[in-house]
Amino acid sequence: MFKKQKTESFQGDQKAGSINIVGIGTEITGDLSTKGDIRIDGKITGNVNSKAKVVIGSTGEVIGNIISESAEISGSINGDVSTTELLFLKATADIKGDIIANKLVVENGANIKGHCQTGVSQTKSILKPQADGREEIIEKREATA
Repeated sequence: MFKKQKTESFQGDQKAGSINIVGIGTEITGDLSTKGDIRIDGKITGNVNSKAKVVIGSTGEVIGNIISESAEISGSINGDVSTTELLFLKATADIKGDIIANKLVVENGANIKGHCQTGVSQTKSILKPQADGREEIIEKREATA
């Protein structure tokens, strides 16, 4: 009779519990940003930014950069991929761009055309080499508790 009602609230950078899906046959033009997981089986022309996990299915295609906590790639990406944790490339993965990941797993058969930087801790900044020899900071990371 006098029970407290539970209320859920999401604060600032807390991950949302939702899973977003871009299905087969769906095409999105523009940048996509989410705090939850996202699975892409369609085509996105634009950057994908997730505070959680990005999954690119075998029919999925991204023409743009991906920045996420972790990612599992089976489809094709024409752009750079940056993860703060694990990047898993399945046998059908095809990446044309640079990879920056803390941990990287590559199955036999995955294709990568670009530079690869691994072991990037959460307290380092991600640097991308420029044509003139300088390095540009594309993401600054700070340690989290």
